[in-house]
Amino acid sequence: MGARLLDRDRLGDHIDRLYRAAWAMCGSREEAEDLVQETFARVLSRPRRLRGGDDLAYLVKVLRNTMISRRRADRRGPSTVPIAEGAEPADTAPASRPDEMAEVREVFAAIAALPADMRDALVAVDVAGLSYAEAGRLLGAKEATITTRLHRARGRVTGRMEAPADPAPEPREGVAP
Repeated sequence: MGARLLDRDRLGDHIDRLYRAAWAMCGSREEAEDLVQETFARVLSRPRRLRGGDDLAYLVKVLRNTMISRRRADRRGPSTVPIAEGAEPADTAPASRPDEMAEVREVFAAIAALPADMRDALVAVDVAGLSYAEAGRLLGAKEATITTRLHRARGRVTGRMEAPADPAPEPREGVAP
């Protein structure tokens, strides 16, 4: 199969899936927005030739590499102060369904907390919608390895979502904390 140019006019078709993938990778809406924006800036900076696969698989790979590069740069640079926990940008859609939004945040936080190999497989298949074979090519792993990572990742996310919140133990009388 010959190389072809990435269709710049169709990049907008993938923005929702890339945003969800970015959010699942990093666990933060704000960081996901920045990551998608930086990914598009990189892709649009010069013509891109694709050798097989589809545009989405290529974009998820660029997104993942961009996130890794950012994290490396962040470790070398000065530390930043995160935005306050309750701070939200003006957005009307989540306001009408706060319970759903809270659950989405929990799920993405659980995905972001996974080990990198499991997180990347889960994001590629379940969030971005790539096939197991595409995810394997993207991540440099066999399809069977992707299947195993997905099974384990889904189990961990489900376990985290089903686990009751651990209340702080009440102090017993006569026992110092």
